[in-house]
Amino acid sequence: MSTIIPGTLRRAILVVALANLVYFAVEFIMARRIGSVSLFADSVDFLEDATVNLLILAALGWSARRRATVGMGLAALLLAPGLATVWTIVSKFTHPQVPDPTLLSVTGLGALAVNLACAFLLARYREHAGSLTRAAFLSARNDALANIGIMAAGLMTIATQSAWPDLVVGLCIAAINVDAAREVWQAARREGVEAEA
Repeated sequence: MSTIIPGTLRRAILVVALANLVYFAVEFIMARRIGSVSLFADSVDFLEDATVNLLILAALGWSARRRATVGMGLAALLLAPGLATVWTIVSKFTHPQVPDPTLLSVTGLGALAVNLACAFLLARYREHAGSLTRAAFLSARNDALANIGIMAAGLMTIATQSAWPDLVVGLCIAAINVDAAREVWQAARREGVEAEA
């Protein structure tokens, strides 16, 4: 793992943080407009990603031990979108609403473009600064997978006129975030052990 933090990594993380913040606003507004659980879950995830990347930017120059501590905190933060999604899904069970499938798919496509660009931007740095940049890369990669699910939910909603595809994709997004949190936690623990040694 490289201990030298290149300036290009800092710029990449800043660009990713700002892109996530902008698309959080887009998805949150659209989720409220069409009543979509999966878009709501993904919008919260965009906000979480912006926060994670800003924290990473602040912590890049820190010692390995301090970065490991921040990495464990980021692992806990990665769980927040999943918990918000579960709460939204529970509330939707009592009042299911079929989201507009076209707007759902188009918004998911925009989110996919943003997340793929972020993932490609971060891919070359995912082994720098241990668990921190790994958290940023995993967030972008997992979000791209979630966006494919959102577009699929839009297509299934067209076919079924049901709220279930949106609810199922929302649950899948929550599961993806839990798995990413586990990976970041493990990487941070390894980093902490190596720092102690």
